[in-house]
Amino acid sequence: MTDWSALHDAYGPAHAIPGLLDRAIGRDQEAIDSLWGRLCHQGTITPASIAALPQLADIAKTEDAGGWALDLAGAIAGGFLQSHGADEEVARHAATLAELRAMAAARLRSGLEGNIYLSRLRVLLALDGQPLWFETLDDFTDSFVTVACPHCDASVTIAIGDYGCYSSIRDWKLGDVHQVPLRPAVLHELTGTGRMLHESAVRDGRQQLAWGLTHLFGQAECPGCGSVFGIADEYAAANAPAPWDFARGHTKDAL
Repeated sequence: MTDWSALHDAYGPAHAIPGLLDRAIGRDQEAIDSLWGRLCHQGTITPASIAALPQLADIAKTEDAGGWALDLAGAIAGGFLQSHGADEEVARHAATLAELRAMAAARLRSGLEGNIYLSRLRVLLALDGQPLWFETLDDFTDSFVTVACPHCDASVTIAIGDYGCYSSIRDWKLGDVHQVPLRPAVLHELTGTGRMLHESAVRDGRQQLAWGLTHLFGQAECPGCGSVFGIADEYAAANAPAPWDFARGHTKDAL
């Protein structure tokens, strides 16, 4: 049994968490909001956040009422690479995390509202140990990322959305200058995360999302030197932490 008095959440001693979880089972919105604030305050997690995962998984099993619990568990998993001081506790919850991951995959389907679908997809990424794409993925209505050209090291802005799909050199007075159209991925060449995300979007009729993913996991031409590079590859190389090993509670490159 968890000794909540020995743990802390974002606001201090975590003794309030069990009562909030009990109230949240009955869809008490105030309790749900308090749990989000205490267990994942602005994306920051603590040992209490990790200790709450089994109860969140139990609540999430009630599909018509537990969507918030699955989202919160995913947000907590998205923060595992922070310095939270509870790596061993994460490892002890490997089975719970696998159960949550299976629930997220099962509930990723057509018919969900757009923002809920995207939230479920991000939860799946977090529970797959991929915090970079958990943080980065959006609906591609107005998406911008910055990557360094691997050949000339120029800072290249990548735009994907209603304003167009292009690479450019951003000038803070003139805007995105020297725009060059992106080169979408060839679908049968997609692999790994890009393939999984695109197949899910196509399966579930998320045309805008699928379209954006072909560009994010496609290629860009550097407006400065003209070299061509993989957008997702360069973005991940510069920003991605090592994948998280849920079974051991460590990043995989630390093993």
